[in-house]
Amino acid sequence: MTDSPTVIHPVPYYAQWESPGLVPAIIAGTTHASDDPLWPKSGAADAAEYAFWSWRICGMACLRMALDHWGHDVPPAVSLAEEFTDAGAYVRHADRVDGLIHAPFAAHVRQRWGLFAASRPELPARDLPAHLRAGRLVVLSVHPSVRDLAPDPPGRGGHLVLAVGVTPEAVVIHNPSGFPGRSQAFAQVPWADLDRFYAARGIVLGPAV
Repeated sequence: MTDSPTVIHPVPYYAQWESPGLVPAIIAGTTHASDDPLWPKSGAADAAEYAFWSWRICGMACLRMALDHWGHDVPPAVSLAEEFTDAGAYVRHADRVDGLIHAPFAAHVRQRWGLFAASRPELPARDLPAHLRAGRLVVLSVHPSVRDLAPDPPGRGGHLVLAVGVTPEAVVIHNPSGFPGRSQAFAQVPWADLDRFYAARGIVLGPAV
């Protein structure tokens, strides 16, 4: 998409874990999420509840970034997850969570904060530059291995990142489970690489209209 002019929005970064520097160790399994010393900031009742949700709230991290960017108060991550469970965007089971379910998520964002929010079950990569140039942000469904630009991911989707900009060469993302200094904030995913991670669906967010 070499005809896409550069636009990068100054969006604050939030990881899905409270300590962004611990993300590589948590992903690798050498540190347990419950050992994150900042877990009380999440709004979880205890460290175990934090650990359960922390692997599942990439969407809440994306929303927190957008709320901060547009000047809204930013609720704690697990508190938000519980709110969106009540709104039908997550379905919690004893050992897993179904979601994030895009349509009820978008509906609750509109109702709660008055932001523009639209679920896009079909969102081709070619449409992303126009949204970013119009001042919007886009939650993208990608495979988690986008953090390393893995050459052969096992599938597309399963993880949410926030597109905050585009250049002629790349889409610029904030990745809630990215690695510090490499793939967390303002990470560039070349257009030529995006297709092997991107499920071509997402949620378009924008300021209040």
